[in-house]
Amino acid sequence: MTMQVRTGDTFDPRVIALLDHHVTAARAQTAPGSAHALDLAGLRASDVAFWTGWDGETLVATGALKMLSADHGEVKSMHTLQTTRRRGFGGQMLHHIIAEARARGLKRLSLETGSWDYFKPAHALYQAHGFVLCGPFEGYVEDPNSLFLTRDLTGG
Repeated sequence: MTMQVRTGDTFDPRVIALLDHHVTAARAQTAPGSAHALDLAGLRASDVAFWTGWDGETLVATGALKMLSADHGEVKSMHTLQTTRRRGFGGQMLHHIIAEARARGLKRLSLETGSWDYFKPAHALYQAHGFVLCGPFEGYVEDPNSLFLTRDLTGG
C-alpha cells in the first residue's frame, strides 16, 4: 500500500485531531517530565519540516524533521493512525524523512522515544530502518523513560 506524502498543514482539523491524539497518547504512556512530543506550535517552528501521509483522502500518518545543526537532524512527531497500523505507512513516512534529511545534506539523524512497552513497535520500526541505540543528544539527558536512537546517513 502506497501513501501520498504531503507537506503537513497544521491548520487542517484532521491533522490537528491526529496530532492531538498522538501527543495525548504519548503523554499518557510516559512518566511526567519525560514526554518530548512537539505540539502544534513546535511543528510550526522554522527549523521543523512537517509532513502528512494520506491513503486517498484519509490521513494515516505524520512525521517531522527538526534541524539540530547543519549536519544533524531529529525525527519528530512520527505517528500512524491506530486503525491503519501494520500496513507500512509508518515505514513509508520514516523513509521519506530519511530521504529528506539526506537531501538537506545531513550526516546523522537521531530520535528520542519512550522506553516503555507501549513504544516497542516504534523501536522495531526504527531499528528495521538502521537506527541504533545512542546516548542523549541535543539537550536531552539520561532518562530511564527515554530511548535514544541514531542513524549515520553517510553510508548506503
